[in-house]
Amino acid sequence: MPESRIEVQTGSVSPFTGFRTLLYKEVLRFWKVSFQTVMAPVLNAVLFLLIFSHVLDRHITVYGEISYTAFLVPGLVMMSLLQNAFANSSSSLIQSKITGNIIFVLLPPLSYREFYAAYVIAAVLRGLFVGLGVLLVSIPFVDLQLAHPGWVLAFALMGGAILGSLGVIAGIWAEKFDQLAAFQNFLIMPLTMLSGVFYSIHSLPELWQDVSHVNPFFFMIDGFRYGFFGQSDVSPWLSFGVVGVCFVLLAVLTLAMLARGYKLRG
Repeated sequence: MPESRIEVQTGSVSPFTGFRTLLYKEVLRFWKVSFQTVMAPVLNAVLFLLIFSHVLDRHITVYGEISYTAFLVPGLVMMSLLQNAFANSSSSLIQSKITGNIIFVLLPPLSYREFYAAYVIAAVLRGLFVGLGVLLVSIPFVDLQLAHPGWVLAFALMGGAILGSLGVIAGIWAEKFDQLAAFQNFLIMPLTMLSGVFYSIHSLPELWQDVSHVNPFFFMIDGFRYGFFGQSDVSPWLSFGVVGVCFVLLAVLTLAMLARGYKLRG
């Protein structure tokens, strides 16, 4: 009986092969179920737009001349982007931990920086797809300006990266789905809904204006909105500074958790 022979081919492997493979896996994970991960959030945002614009558009103008519907659209786009960036990285990690397949991500020789970058970039991409979908669907309902596209892109990327990092932290920390749901329902959702998506903070009493200034989500949405109208509640440079500092702090914290293998390596 002839002996079987296995030939092993060797060759150079790019140092970024592991990172690219994990990023591809994370993008494919949400894209394969895009009806749930992209289309459904777009539909939810459009329902918000239709209901609020129908009720309030004839009664409210913002910054003196902007219709309420036009004011609302950038807030809904950013809110959808942020929530879905968080959902992508957090749900992927918690599912992998509970089903046990996280081992297949931890075994390859990936550095913790590559691990972090792959999850956060995939989260940003999902957020951008959802935000772009909300924007495109909203265009027939409103005459929207785009005064400073660079600011729009900067805040979209920074906001997505912040929520992607928060998703990694939540996914590592949580051991059950209800712990992750608590993180989302008691932290992410209130901070998002109270960030000025549906109103300008100048319409609030002075106390609540001060409270809004300690909410980093307010600066993400206000800076993003500045890119459309050239007007905002605070300076876009102040918003960019706050958002940039938040991103650096969260990135350092997440990388430290990954470097230690916190709740990932026994």
